[in-house]
Amino acid sequence: MSVVVFAACGDSGGPEDPAATATLQITAQAGPVCPVETDPPSPDCAPRPVDGAVIVVADPAGAERARGTTGSDGTVDIEVAAGELTLVPQAVEGILGTADAVTVTVTDGQTLHVTVDYDTGIR
Repeated sequence: MSVVVFAACGDSGGPEDPAATATLQITAQAGPVCPVETDPPSPDCAPRPVDGAVIVVADPAGAERARGTTGSDGTVDIEVAAGELTLVPQAVEGILGTADAVTVTVTDGQTLHVTVDYDTGIR
């Protein structure tokens, strides 16, 4: 797991208390990994962790507030200012699709778990 600490980037109308922080625990995973999915799902076909996924965290105006890169287990913790944020996963070499952006709202002291799903293109 990688850990990134938020760094303020000037005043852009962010949270009222700039000392208010929260933690985003992000998991990046890629799937499908098997050409045929079964019911019940095979454990061998579970989504795999994405190593090296860069996740940009932006404020409502679109300004970058933090970024982190997932480790080999597909996770990264990013400390951020409390408020509304958008997680913008970046393209990863070797994976066909880029995960969709996710908008979240975090409060002071909160730890929020977020999963971003990359598409492998396997069908």
